[in-house]
Amino acid sequence: MISVLLADDQHLVRAGFRALLDSEPDLHVVGEAVDGRQAVELARATRPDVVLMDVRMPVLDGLQATAQICADPALAGTRVLVLTTFELDEYVFGALRAGASGFLLKDVEPVALIEAVRLVAAGEALLAPSVTRTVIEAFAAAPVGAPSAAPATPGDDPRIAPLTPREREILTLVGRGMSNSEMAAQLVVSPLTTKTHVARLFQKLGVRDRAQLVVVAYEAGLVGRD
Repeated sequence: MISVLLADDQHLVRAGFRALLDSEPDLHVVGEAVDGRQAVELARATRPDVVLMDVRMPVLDGLQATAQICADPALAGTRVLVLTTFELDEYVFGALRAGASGFLLKDVEPVALIEAVRLVAAGEALLAPSVTRTVIEAFAAAPVGAPSAAPATPGDDPRIAPLTPREREILTLVGRGMSNSEMAAQLVVSPLTTKTHVARLFQKLGVRDRAQLVVVAYEAGLVGRD
């Protein structure tokens, strides 16, 4: 059973999500939070598999709440899926940097939302790759010196210094939104080999999932701004 915590200040939104998720035999809503602070408190109390977090929350915004949840060692098994109204929400990139496993638009189709929760609970990330890539590219294209801009010279970021050439190559391809099977086909290796490389990147870079790898790839300048 996959446990889900709903964090949204709109009662009708929470009610709709609860009705949808609780109708599935393998999903169960364990709580509802009306602000970011309560979301953090309920996450610590219920330890859900997935938190559906509205990016715009009162008291404590969704970005800060996401950061606190993802930084809590006791919640290492909890994944945050950010919900936003706009594709290019100014907080989305920050939420990914804070540890969110991905994001969805609030007008997502019911079937897509259910599948998203299952994927995130299973350890997958970077949902809706084309939309996520658009958001990250928009922030990465900001003028150099902006908080979310990538370094001017690829490879300057000290985090990638310990990586092997192959691992840098894999990180670059992940940053472009490629799946394990797509990388395997391009590199002419098995999907298991690419999966192993990705797992090593998680360990070396200290990240939780692929969404975080994409952020590192952009911040390190491995993925271009064109």
